[in-house]
Amino acid sequence: MGIIGWIILGGLAGWIASMIAGTNRQQGLLGNIVVGIIGGLLGGFIVGLFGVDGVNGFNLWSFAVAVLGAVIALWIWKMITGRKAAA
Repeated sequence: MGIIGWIILGGLAGWIASMIAGTNRQQGLLGNIVVGIIGGLLGGFIVGLFGVDGVNGFNLWSFAVAVLGAVIALWIWKMITGRKAAA
């Protein structure tokens, strides 16, 4: 998957993860893309520990892995910074 694919998949995954984690108001487009790309890498690493392919193209499985990783990354970020979700 090329850089454009990572940006699109990362943006979508980061946006969905930010809505799940309740951080959508604090993040902009760039924040969603960064969180989604980090989530793709983190999610790919985590599912790879179980012997499953992680992000392997622009498909539904890769999107689900990226969202999972992005939610985990946002959770870790909130634990480090102590930030709560905006009301």
